[in-house]
Amino acid sequence: MTPAASVLLVDDDAAFRGVMAGELRRLHLEVATAASGKEALGHLVEHAPQIVLLDLRLPDMSGLDVLKRIRETSPASEVIMLTGHGSIDTAIESIRMGAFDYVAKPCPLDELEIRIQRALERQMLQRRASLLERGLTPPDPRGWFVGESPEFQGLLRLVERVAPSDATVLVTGETGSGKEMVARLIHARSTRSERPFVVVECAALQEELLQSELFGHERGAFTGADRAKPGLFEVAHGGTIFLDEIGEVSQATQVKLLRVLDTSTFRHVGGTSEIRVDVRVLAATNRDLEAMVRQGLFREDLYYRLSTITVALPALRDRRPDIDLLAAHFVTVLNARFGSRKHLGAGALERLRRHDWPGNVRELLHVIERAMVVCEGEEIRPEHLPAALGAAPAHEAASPDEGGALPTLAELERTHIQRVLRAVDGHRGQAARLLGISERNLYRKLRDYELES
Repeated sequence: MTPAASVLLVDDDAAFRGVMAGELRRLHLEVATAASGKEALGHLVEHAPQIVLLDLRLPDMSGLDVLKRIRETSPASEVIMLTGHGSIDTAIESIRMGAFDYVAKPCPLDELEIRIQRALERQMLQRRASLLERGLTPPDPRGWFVGESPEFQGLLRLVERVAPSDATVLVTGETGSGKEMVARLIHARSTRSERPFVVVECAALQEELLQSELFGHERGAFTGADRAKPGLFEVAHGGTIFLDEIGEVSQATQVKLLRVLDTSTFRHVGGTSEIRVDVRVLAATNRDLEAMVRQGLFREDLYYRLSTITVALPALRDRRPDIDLLAAHFVTVLNARFGSRKHLGAGALERLRRHDWPGNVRELLHVIERAMVVCEGEEIRPEHLPAALGAAPAHEAASPDEGGALPTLAELERTHIQRVLRAVDGHRGQAARLLGISERNLYRKLRDYELES
């Protein structure tokens, strides 16, 4: 059952206080009363009620003085002023000081009930907004960055230097190498860490929808736009926006992104008013943007604007000494999640070291998680690992004549898609043509096989 909303009624008239408290309780509210400003402030320290009904005239201090103290000591409480007919100007002044509303005495119960419900609704909206903002503000993910190789330590040093600035950063690397995690770390170590971190999956939306998501739209801007909607640049105001898979953005959207980067302003789709935002832009891609610039597929001016600083993530196969550390870290994290006490055996570790990890760190995490689920004992052995992690590197299919374990059709398809994407530098249109499937079908397979970065 939802607990009753708490109300503090502050009035020096004992008869009014008693009658009004009884009526409020019949509305299923939890009511406390106070006859003076001092008594009310004492109650606030102990109980912090949701609603305060505060008379403007009290025996020991003015209602405005009490209101000021409430705003300091219990800012979450909504205050509704109770005023006589001769004090309307003062009641209006109380609104300027932070009161939610006022009601003239004698208070019609139905009118007072409406004011209380509106105040409770505003509190609920404020709580939701606070939860949303906390959800958009990720914790510091530094604990997920595990590795001692020179390449990886160099990456972390660069991130620590870059993060406190407001410079635009382009994060590059293969699928699954952790580009979004690097962006989150940059945000967490920046001066904007308490503000929103907004992720935009640029490859997941067609052009019209992507522009609407980024820049918002006005009512009637297109079919189905039955109301105005703020864009993600507005949501990220004061914080960071992360444009994932920036290489998939159309030329038309590239022009609009360049304008935001140059002027910090944009217009809603279908709108005419300039909107100014304060947002740091981070972008990521697994494609060769320099090659795309030469081919005329990506604007040169946008590329140079995005790559003020470039953070290049090494592939996992290029930092093999970190495989053992990462695998042990994932086992520890998953043991805590599953309530288990499993560990990697020597044979399983050897198999992990020999794999070439085309899916990088993300692939390693999923392999460890799968192994822990299928392992019934405490030691993870080679047979608990996927068949694709044979003794030979992953790009060499096992042969039954050689005694190797045969991979499943899904594992072969996943590996082949990865090879094709690497061959075309991540260009999904070219990859789809080489694979003989539509781009839509390719995007679906990337999602199914968790190959999207």
